[in-house]
Amino acid sequence: MNNSELEYVGFWARVGASIIDGIITLVVTLPPLFIIYGDNYIKSDSFIEGPADFVISWVLPAVAVITFWVVKQATPGKIAIGAKIVDEKTGNAASLGQLIGRYLGYFVSSIPLCLGLFWVGFDRKKQGWHDKMAGTVVVRLKDRRPREVEFK
Repeated sequence: MNNSELEYVGFWARVGASIIDGIITLVVTLPPLFIIYGDNYIKSDSFIEGPADFVISWVLPAVAVITFWVVKQATPGKIAIGAKIVDEKTGNAASLGQLIGRYLGYFVSSIPLCLGLFWVGFDRKKQGWHDKMAGTVVVRLKDRRPREVEFK
């Protein structure tokens, strides 16, 4: 695939991908949290209820997201919109170090009123602060229309 066939993925498409990922994360993490902590989990004012909460809510999602990024270059939400995370300079798959930095960069992007996430809507390469920190971009095919069936 050459560069002329690709485009940077914009803000709203990435919001849609994040919604898909968020729903999947909730479906996977909430049942075990309710089994362990009961409905007190929702009523609690604690940031972290206990060790199981930390593992299920923080460690498991981090491992899952980074694993998806390494194996598929995308989370399920990004896969659904046809997007991939690539190295900003080469267009090749991002390194493990870049991907870990990108994940940690989400926290930096989110802390100041999510400004680093909203930055995607204004940046020429559609990079959030987490992308800039990691040296990554999110791309997809420009022409995503269904293809005619061909049998050979």
